[in-house]
Amino acid sequence: MAPKVEHKRRNSKHKIDRRMGVNLWGRTKSPLNARSYAPGQHGQRRKKPTDYGIQLMAKQKLKGYYGNIGEKQFKKYYIEAARRKGDTGQNLIGILESRFDAVLYRAKLVPTVFAARQLINHGHVTLNGKRCNIGSVMLRVGDEIQVKEKVKDIPAILEAMVSNERDVPEYIEVDHDKRSAKYIRVPAFDEVPYPVMMEPNLVVEYYSR
Repeated sequence: MAPKVEHKRRNSKHKIDRRMGVNLWGRTKSPLNARSYAPGQHGQRRKKPTDYGIQLMAKQKLKGYYGNIGEKQFKKYYIEAARRKGDTGQNLIGILESRFDAVLYRAKLVPTVFAARQLINHGHVTLNGKRCNIGSVMLRVGDEIQVKEKVKDIPAILEAMVSNERDVPEYIEVDHDKRSAKYIRVPAFDEVPYPVMMEPNLVVEYYSR
C-alpha cells in the first residue's frame, strides 16, 4: 500500500471525524482524542441543533462509518429497509452490516473500512472462492470471504488482526490463520459494536419527513 495513498486515506478519515465531532471508529489515532470540544475557533459555543439537524447528523454518522457511502446508494438502502418486514432501523443496520467491505472490516482482516474497500477493489479478496471487486456487494448468510495468498502478510492485515481497538462480533466467524471469514447471520442493532452512539431511528425519521 503506497505511503501517499495511505496518508490521503488517513486524512480523509480524520476529516470525517472532525466534521462529525466524534471519534467515529474508536481509533486511538483520531484527532478528536486530543480534545473534548468541537473543531473550530468557536467549537465550544455551538447553537442547539434543530430536530432536522439531529436527524441529519445521525444519517451522516451512519453513512460516514461505513466508508462515507454516497447519498444515492444510502437512500436505496433505506428504501429497501422500509420495504422489508419488521423495524426499518433494524433492517437498515442489517443491510449495512451485510456489505462485503463491512464484513471484511468486522473480521479484523483490515484496519479500516476504507482499507477493506481498497483491498476488495484491487481484487485481493475472494467471495465464495470467486473474484469479486465490489465492496458494496451484499453477502448472504453462509457466504465466505478469503484474502488472497499474495497479500495475506502485508502490514495492514497483520496489524489489524492483533489490534486491541475492537473485537470480532459473534455474527462473523473468523480464521485468522487462513485469513478467511464467514458471515454467520444478520445481526440485530444491539449486537453491532459501534464505538459511538448510532441512532438508526433518527435516520428513519429523516427520510420519513
